[in-house]
Amino acid sequence: MTNEKLRLSVGAAPGQRVFAAVVGVLFAGFGTVFVLLPVLADRLLGRLTGFGDPLPSYDEARDLPPGMLPPDLAGGTETPGPGRLIGLCGVPFVLLGLYLVLRVLRTAAWLEETRASVRGALGTRTVDLATAEVTAGAVAQRIGDESVVRVPTVVARDRGTGRRVTIPLQGMGLATLPPYELRALADAITAGRPTGGRDADAHVLAGQLRTMAGNPLGL
Repeated sequence: MTNEKLRLSVGAAPGQRVFAAVVGVLFAGFGTVFVLLPVLADRLLGRLTGFGDPLPSYDEARDLPPGMLPPDLAGGTETPGPGRLIGLCGVPFVLLGLYLVLRVLRTAAWLEETRASVRGALGTRTVDLATAEVTAGAVAQRIGDESVVRVPTVVARDRGTGRRVTIPLQGMGLATLPPYELRALADAITAGRPTGGRDADAHVLAGQLRTMAGNPLGL
């Protein structure tokens, strides 16, 4: 193993990144408009009807009953109307759009010696593959409008902390990760690991990764 940081070819292809980023921006923009529209409409309606126009001073309103005084002069606080509360329904769209943008732009994985790090939308997790529980898994990934394929993964769980990372074995626009990345994962898994007991399955998995690396065309 070397000290060089090896970035793994995980994540969406460039075209998929652009599409997901555009969708996320549209969601966030729609949500923002939905949040601001009731406030702007309320102010516009107030100007058109003349309601809510501030009075220059209290002297001009001293003859009015207390219940008719504007909130600023009566010492009270303005209660948001139901229209403004409806705008809060746009907040989930804003959060969803921001999450989509962050996920597609931030998602990455890399190896540094035997430590594998996976970065998601909101954080990064790191697990030492040489000492972790390593198993095979799969995640469902949508291709196109209807097709769903199962992408094989390597799942590593730290035995001490329970922290877990999932590394998909499919590259950006590729059927699998490049052969040298598969071999690097296999070497990290087996580095200094005993060959017997509960570690035997990890060696089997590493052997399967090396077999995938030796047959990149899957023929």
